[in-house]
Order: sequence, then structure tokens, then C-alpha cells
Amino acid sequence: MTRTLSTLALALVLAASAVADAGAARRFTIRGAGFGHGVGMSQYGAMGYASHGWDYKAILAHYYSGTGLGVLKSQREVRVLLQSGGGSASFSGASRAAGKALTPGRTYSVRARAGGRVELLGPRGGSLATVAAPLRATGPGVLRLAGLAGNGRSNGTYRGALEFRPGALGGINAINAVRADDYVKGVIPLESPASWPIEALKAQAVAARTYALATSKGGDGFEQYPDTRSQVYGGAGAEQPSTNAAADATAGQLVTYDGVRVATYFFSTSGGRTEDVENTTLGDEPKPWLRSVADKYDSVSPKHRWGPYRMRYATAARKLGGLVKGRFRGIKVVRRGSSPRIVAAEVIGSRGRTRVDGATLRARFGLYDSWIYFTAIRTQPAPPPVETNPATGGVTPIVARVPAIAGLSGRVLPAHKGSRVDVQRRIEGRWVDVDRVATARSGRYSVGIPAAGLYRVRYRGDAGPAVRLR
Repeated sequence: MTRTLSTLALALVLAASAVADAGAARRFTIRGAGFGHGVGMSQYGAMGYASHGWDYKAILAHYYSGTGLGVLKSQREVRVLLQSGGGSASFSGASRAAGKALTPGRTYSVRARAGGRVELLGPRGGSLATVAAPLRATGPGVLRLAGLAGNGRSNGTYRGALEFRPGALGGINAINAVRADDYVKGVIPLESPASWPIEALKAQAVAARTYALATSKGGDGFEQYPDTRSQVYGGAGAEQPSTNAAADATAGQLVTYDGVRVATYFFSTSGGRTEDVENTTLGDEPKPWLRSVADKYDSVSPKHRWGPYRMRYATAARKLGGLVKGRFRGIKVVRRGSSPRIVAAEVIGSRGRTRVDGATLRARFGLYDSWIYFTAIRTQPAPPPVETNPATGGVTPIVARVPAIAGLSGRVLPAHKGSRVDVQRRIEGRWVDVDRVATARSGRYSVGIPAAGLYRVRYRGDAGPAVRLR
């Protein structure tokens, strides 16, 4: 009797293998939320709060816990690197530089010389002066730095002064030395749309001013970059009436904690909650003003939720590169922060696991944020699951009781033992739930299929690849 049942089971296995598509199908799905590092003020969240009647003081106090507002006692200059490494730099609009009177309507140039000195050249290329760096150019109005117009951020015009220094790696560095209140006028419209509510723009003005005066990149003669390495800056050419009004209305104001100005990080979209700074690449120690807070109006952002992005396992493995040991199987999140942003995860391969952080995964996959969920689903044709026949003590395929033609088996990550996986069949152009199965250890599943057709499994909203059984 046992031998007969075993022979029947083998025949069914061979039949299923012969008619089903060969090999396992795999799908890797990514979903997420937010846009940016997640620390401090969410710009879309600030816009949402402003739209619901919050003023800029309340917005800043919400995102920067326990802070207040202070005021600059005297104006300070912010130095922003505009251009680096070129053999020379050209400018106009200046009336004085290197102790020489200049004509604002004419173009002059500078180049680095030996011993940390800088040479000023006239409109026809003749040498006018050579001085110790920095060579500082000033004028009655805005100054123009040639070569920066049309870069998408500025038309090349700047308030304040232009300073020129030899670059650390050669060539000449061009730096804008500008009053803090004028500096933020060139930041706000490139960080927050000028059409946003004025209270959101005021919050951006104070945050940008505070960040510039509380942080420094420690460069050679400059403190800030004009891009996301610091904050995006376009000079006078980027200014807008509404954002200038926000800067003027908050002139000199800074975010302070215990009376000291602090680093006011900001970013685009929180996804609904900001993150503790120590859980990100921005810092490894807690800061009381950079704590995770709820962000209930951030849903106005188009990046509040994003995905799903689907790809083959092979594509995911290529993006992860050397992080995969052996054949790629999936990603397991080990620890999330106060928001669901990933702090630590493991890249799982057939030959071992590699520990990574959320920032690394975000960069490898080119994602908006580290608030990420990964689902890896493998599905393959299989013989019907078997179970012990209590009447005979032998092993009897389920098809002896239910007319299954074959089965599906595979693995779902991050499912654990007892997770529920829905089995779906394609019927008349749509996917219909036909069964539900509990996963075994490590997310493995196996289920009998009673009729031919196109099938897939689905876990927490993410669908695996389709497999046809005949």
C-alpha cells in the first residue's frame, strides 16, 4: 500500500514539473516614505502647518524641540564658495579691488600666483596688482561672477563682496562674502517655493540663517557650499519678492537652545515623522533640539509616500554590488529609528549576511529616503504538499484528498513563521484571492493548486512574480 501511494506521488510530481514553467521566478519590491535625511524641520510639513494657521515661531518650536528665538547683536558675513579649481575667474560690477579703483561696467579677472598671492588683471589682460590672498572686490551694487549664469540656481549676480584665493588643489577659488540677512535671501527661494505661505517662508528664513551661522565646512576661507552639502544658494539672482519679505520680517533672528544658536537641519519631506539625529549620518550623539516629532501635515508632499518600485533579484544584486555574499536573497531590517527609517539592516546572500545602515541602502538604490520597506518574493512550481495519511500511516499527496494538479512554493522576506501569504489567480483579467497559507520558518511557504492557471502570492500589499501552471 505504501509503495503504491509513493509511486502515485512521484508520478504527480513529474507531471507537474513537465507542464509548469521551469525555474523559480523572483521579484524584489521597494516602498518608502519621505525625502531627505529626516532630521529637523520638514519643509513640506512647515508648509502644511502654515496652511493650517501656525505662525513661524510655532513651526520652529515644533520641529526644534525646546528652542527659542534669539537675535544677532551685529551683522556677520557668511562666506560661500561659488567656484573652485579654475585657472582664473572673471567678474564685473566692482568699483574697487586690490587697492585699485575699477570701472563697474568692465570685466576684470584674477589668477593665483605663487606664495598664496592673487593677481588682478585688467579688461585687456594686463596686470594691475598682485596681493596676498584674499583679493576682495566690492562695488556700488551687485557683483557678477562670470561663468555661473545659467547653472539653474543663479544668474551669476551676488550681493556683498567677492573674494579670491588660491585653491587648495590649484587654480583660483571665488567666494561670496555676504551679510547673513542678505545670504538667506539667496537661499529661501531655492529651498522653499516662493509661492508658499509667508509663515512657512519665515520659518525657512530663520532656519537657513541659523544653520549658516552655527555650522562651518571648515574650508579654506569659506564656511558654506552653494549646494546641498550646506544649503542651496543662488545669490541675488535667485531672490523673489515674497522670500525677501520673509527674510526682512525675521531679520537677525536665530533658533537658540539655552541661549546658544544651534544647527538647524531641514529637509524636504518627513513621511509623517522626523528622526532623532543620532539615528542618521548627521550625528552619533543625541541633541535635545533634534528629536523625532510627529508631522501630521506633511502629507501635502508628493514624496510623502513613494513606490512600489519592482525589480528582478539580479537587478537588486547589481545595485548592492559587493554587499551581497553569494546569491542575493533579500534584505532584513534589524533596527528602525523613532520613525520607521532604517538604522541597521542585513543584506542576505546564500553565503552570508552583510550589515549596512539605511543611508547606504538609500544610496545604493537611489531612493528618496531611508524610510524603506523591502519585500523579496520567490515563487516556483512545486508538487502538491504532502502529509501523513492517518488511515495508512503512509505519505499521501494532498491531491489524494483535493484534486490539486501541482503546487507553489517559495520564500517571502521579511515574513516570519506564521505570517499570512495570500495566493491569487488571474481570472478574467484581474487577480482574485483563492487561498491563504501560513509561512514556515524564514518565510518559506508551500501550497497546493487545484486548477491550471496563472498564479502569484501576495504579502502585505506586495505581489510576487506570476507563475503559470498547466
